[in-house]
Parts: sequence; C-alpha cells; structure tokens
Amino acid sequence: MDLLIKGSTELNKMFAALDKTAVGLRHDFGEVENLQQSLRGARDFVARAAARIEESILSDLQLVRPMAGLLTPNVTRVGDSRDEFVLAMSGAANFVRANPNFAISLALRSNGETKIALVYAPMLDKLYYAESGGGAYVFSAFHSVKIRVSQISDPADLMVAYNTDDNSKKIGDVRVSGCPALDLCGVASGKLDAFVSRPLDFAEIAAGDLILREAGGKITSDVEIIATNGHVEL
Repeated sequence: MDLLIKGSTELNKMFAALDKTAVGLRHDFGEVENLQQSLRGARDFVARAAARIEESILSDLQLVRPMAGLLTPNVTRVGDSRDEFVLAMSGAANFVRANPNFAISLALRSNGETKIALVYAPMLDKLYYAESGGGAYVFSAFHSVKIRVSQISDPADLMVAYNTDDNSKKIGDVRVSGCPALDLCGVASGKLDAFVSRPLDFAEIAAGDLILREAGGKITSDVEIIATNGHVEL
C-alpha cells in the first residue's frame, strides 16, 4: 500500500482503518447536531455509533494482525496472548453534545508494551501518532511534523488541563476539554504543560501514553493520572 503518513506499513494500515471509519463518524456527528433537543436520543444515537466504530475498525485491523486480541471499555477478546489492539472513543460526552473535541484512541500492544499509537480527531482533521523508539508526530493537511513537549516549569506560566472534581489543587491557567486522549497529545505537542485526571479506563489513554513519552514527557498513574512535560512538579 502507499504510505499515508511517516512510519511503518502497520502504522499506515491502522491509520487507514481510522480514516475509513471517520467518514461515517462525520456523518453521525451531523445527525447528532440535529438531535440536541433530545439529549437522551443523542446519547442513544452516539452509543450505537460507537458500536459501529468498533465493528468497522476491527474488521480492518484483522488484516493488520489477524491473531491479535482486543481491549475496549466494553469488550475484551483474547487473541494470541502476544498482540492486542486497544481502542476507545475519548470525549464521547462531547460528541453527544455536538462538540467536535473528541477522538478515537487506537494502540497496538505486543508482549505488554505499546508499540504503535494513534489519536485521531476526525472533526478537527488532526492525527497524533507515535511508534516506540521513533518519536511522536502530528499529521494535518497531508503533512507530518515531529512534536516535543514544552520546556516551561514556572508555575505562573503553566497551562494545565484537568479532568478532576477537586478544585482546591488546581494551578496555572486551567483548561477543561473533556477529551483526555487529546489532552495527553496537547502535552506531547507543547500546547499544554501538564494534564491531571481522575483514574480512566486504560483503553482511553493507552495511545496517548506512548505519544507523550515519545515526545519527551512523563506520565504516572497512581491516585491520579499526572502527565507532564517532565519539567513540572505537581
């Protein structure tokens, strides 16, 4: 196949699966915009759309590694016990309200380590991606650019995204996007200096974790998920 983005053939096949699915997602997004008078109807529609996303992507991913397992927030499928695709929609609540700040997070893990990661925001037409040991990139307008974390450490200059309910510890210029996968990519690309979140389903952050680390950032998961540029102490 012709390479679409800078990286391996497997990476490009995974992106092709995401790009194909995005066509349907964009149509679904238009339908959700028409359902805003009935929030319950919008939620039901988005739930069905998410199920179609999984089905669509997985049929294509079977061509990448046919024996791989699957992990999503709703489905676990055991494969060959070596390879596993990790898939989630991040920012689904935004999608429900016709807010374009949502993304599909897709990772390929082998022997317990993430090897390929993609976070694709179809309505923003932006893809963040990384391969283990190969750096992190953003792809937009048919062009890939390598990304790095910021160098900012002064608390007065920080821009921090939060996904928590505790307002007492928030510092810096606070941002709340509702899409953790894109927040991690924001830290990776220097648009944010840190991201703090309550615990999340691993499927939602698996791809963003690798992208951040390949861009020079750090991430820890304990009581909270704390992702930084490596220069910030939170």
